[in-house]
Amino acid sequence: MAVTESLVQFVARHRAAGHRIVFTNGCFDVLHRGHVTYLEQAKQRGDVLIVALNDDASVTRLKGSDRPVNTVADRAAVLAGLSCVDYVVQFTEDTPARLIELIKPDVYAKGGDYTTLPESGMVRSFGGEVAILDHVAGQSTTATITRIRKGKG
Repeated sequence: MAVTESLVQFVARHRAAGHRIVFTNGCFDVLHRGHVTYLEQAKQRGDVLIVALNDDASVTRLKGSDRPVNTVADRAAVLAGLSCVDYVVQFTEDTPARLIELIKPDVYAKGGDYTTLPESGMVRSFGGEVAILDHVAGQSTTATITRIRKGKG
């Protein structure tokens, strides 16, 4: 079964049970407290949290040639281990628009370091809500990598 078929079936089962679907996405290259806080807040917006994960090639395109630090398989395993995450799916594009259109989440949540989201119009067009969640100051993957490289990890 293809990943998208599996995801569609997962969403259909939860919708049939009356569950509210929350969707978020990101690179999650080096998971930190800010990520965990925002994922927990996202889960509070509904019953099921789906996390779409940029594959390695899209992380490189978005973040630079020295990224990702961790492979998509490792990043997915760490995310799947969080109690607030119900489903992890990877995508190859630079944006999650295709997945958002496919599953039409009730809530599209992103961390507070975002001010505008290109996908907002699409989400609202099918009645979904866009939620920008709290930002944990001083927490970023780039800052963490910089500290590690300077030997102050």
